[in-house]
Amino acid sequence: MSDIADRYAHLAEGFLARIRATPDYLWDAKSPCQGWTARDVVAHVINGHRGILAMVHGTPPSAAHGVAVSPMADAPAVEPGADLAVAFTACSDDMVAMLLDSALASRRLPGGPLGPVPVEQAADVIGSLELLGHTWDLARATGGDEVLDSDDVARTHQALIPHHAGLLATGAFDPSIPVPEGADAQTAFLCFTGRQP
Repeated sequence: MSDIADRYAHLAEGFLARIRATPDYLWDAKSPCQGWTARDVVAHVINGHRGILAMVHGTPPSAAHGVAVSPMADAPAVEPGADLAVAFTACSDDMVAMLLDSALASRRLPGGPLGPVPVEQAADVIGSLELLGHTWDLARATGGDEVLDSDDVARTHQALIPHHAGLLATGAFDPSIPVPEGADAQTAFLCFTGRQP
């Protein structure tokens, strides 16, 4: 497995673990993402994966496993009884397969916070941000395990710093908040992304 595919798969497994740990009665719990429930957070991540894969393959994204399609920054509707673990596994498996295909992984995306970069670079930077941030969001919403891998957090934080203005320009990211003195890597990362640890 390539380094990028391996890093992605590791982060995806962490997100999937929080999905599987969420009891049914907490899917409507309020998340740190304004206006979103725990269910919305997962649906947003699934939808984002599908959007990236659709751009790479040149096909429109389609609803599957009870999760509809919406604009990339939104949270699509979810059918009652949809198995979000199955839905996320399907799109994350497709993402790994795409990252392992050198021809597909090198295709340039049309734009985004990093500019027109190869999809593997976007997956490694913005994809890591999305998975780490929303893993924490889901855990915070549901009382789950909020601890993120410190190496992944530090790597992603450093990779994002040069692109902060681009992230804010998308309107999908909140401004950073001050980092408490003596904060650990996870707290610094969450503050950078506008989250209140």
